[in-house]
Amino acid sequence: MRCVAAILAAVIALGASGVGAYQLASQPAPISAHWRERAWPFPRDGWPAGRAFRCEGGGCDGAELYVRAKRGFCNCDSGVADDDEVDRVADLDLIAPRFTATAPGEVVHVGEMHGRARPYELAIYDGARHAAIGIAVSRRCDLFVAAAQGRGEASAMQRAALAFLETQEMKNWVTAALDGM
Repeated sequence: MRCVAAILAAVIALGASGVGAYQLASQPAPISAHWRERAWPFPRDGWPAGRAFRCEGGGCDGAELYVRAKRGFCNCDSGVADDDEVDRVADLDLIAPRFTATAPGEVVHVGEMHGRARPYELAIYDGARHAAIGIAVSRRCDLFVAAAQGRGEASAMQRAALAFLETQEMKNWVTAALDGM
């Protein structure tokens, strides 16, 4: 009988501590974005095709992200130094011929590369307006660009895109693309 009482007391104590721990635990983080690769949708131009992704879930649900390397295209001394350069190189013109910056850009990092990101508004062909982010970062004389667009908030798309670009898989691909492999 003592054995049963001891086991019962242990179960109650452990159960109570488990409930307390559950109640004191921090709330789970919001569902993260999941980027699914799709075919590069743009016609050939002077640069190699890149990779295209669509976001499913998180704060960027439905956003599209286009990334590619532009080898030998960057100012070797200063890299991506200003917003005008982001305007010129971030491939937003592939998505929509008319785009307008909505705010000054900011310094960003992708792995060991640094550059700038800037928010835009795109005038899409069907007349709809979409938010967009242009990202341009450099390594030596090479450039890596990303453009994200969607109906969501530009800041949420930027956070989700930069988090995705920081994954090991994407860092490996960026390195290989910039090394010409």
